[in-house]
Amino acid sequence: MSIEGRRTDDESIVSIVAKYITFTHYYSLVDGSIEFITYENDVKNRFKNLVYDLSNYGLLARLEKRNSYLSVIVFKEIEYKSRIKSWMPLLLFLVTTVVIFYDGIVRSQTTFSQLYIDDHILMAVLYVLSFMGILGVHEMGHILAAKKHGVKSSWPLFIPGIPGLFVVPPTFGALIVSRAHMINRDVLFDVGISGPIAGLIVTIIVSIYGASISPLIPENLEEPGLITIPSSLLMMITFTITNKAIEGYTVILSPVAFAAWVGFIVTFLNLIPAWQLDGGHITRAAMGRRWHVYLTFASIIILAALNYIFWALFILLMSSRMADVKPLDDISPLSKKRKIIYIITLFIAVLCAPLPEYFSF
Repeated sequence: MSIEGRRTDDESIVSIVAKYITFTHYYSLVDGSIEFITYENDVKNRFKNLVYDLSNYGLLARLEKRNSYLSVIVFKEIEYKSRIKSWMPLLLFLVTTVVIFYDGIVRSQTTFSQLYIDDHILMAVLYVLSFMGILGVHEMGHILAAKKHGVKSSWPLFIPGIPGLFVVPPTFGALIVSRAHMINRDVLFDVGISGPIAGLIVTIIVSIYGASISPLIPENLEEPGLITIPSSLLMMITFTITNKAIEGYTVILSPVAFAAWVGFIVTFLNLIPAWQLDGGHITRAAMGRRWHVYLTFASIIILAALNYIFWALFILLMSSRMADVKPLDDISPLSKKRKIIYIITLFIAVLCAPLPEYFSF
């Protein structure tokens, strides 16, 4: 095996592996990789350190379970060729910002909004900061967790939507593209969970501020053109602590509060234990491949029941096409601390889920 002009012969690889794993014997495979046989059980941390060490030579390793032993297979890392050009993240960021700003202007100039919004430009700017803050912090959570574990990733790729559609957000979210393998289930879990939690913190802050500037009107004075949207428990809590949940009155969502509403919905959808969503990744890490498949189809049924038909069909279609996200070490279980956090995230998903309580805008 060679990398960047240096030759890493079998003896060198054997000496590297021997620093971390006690093996009984090894042999070369037809594809040029080397398999090491070990009868040790707990090699989780040592295998992780082995992967970090091998990466200096352009090599990788994966851990596989045999009948009575573990197999460590060392192979040459395939160079990742990204299709994402260096200018794409910035361009998409600027386009998405402009689209959200225009959508904010439109929402600030409706007949009802003009009664309580004095500065349309300022409201549109706050609207942009709210949306981009929620989505940006979400993706930065993923990036920082990935960097902590040595997983290379792209900058956030924001996806602009269609402005001016009042029940549809002006953006389809954002994503990052990972450029390396997840070492073990802990790493897969950390990278998956960091985004929704980071984004949720910003969403709660945006919701509190958005609630504080959202007007109340008596229910008997509601305008016939108002549109109602389902709330969530967490959003109702933020409106309660800002004294906006008053019986006999209807809350009219400010554009900022609408951004928070989208943030809660995005958090709920991301934490669903399905497919390649963040919730799917953490479920794959916590429960393994079999339960990941079962819960993906259960999630599709739940989404359809909640009338999220598009998302249900989208996940159903893509789950049949996308490969499994399998860590290099899929043998070692998730840590106990992360299992507890996983249960908490399921509870958070319920708190962010849309309920038959309604806001108007």
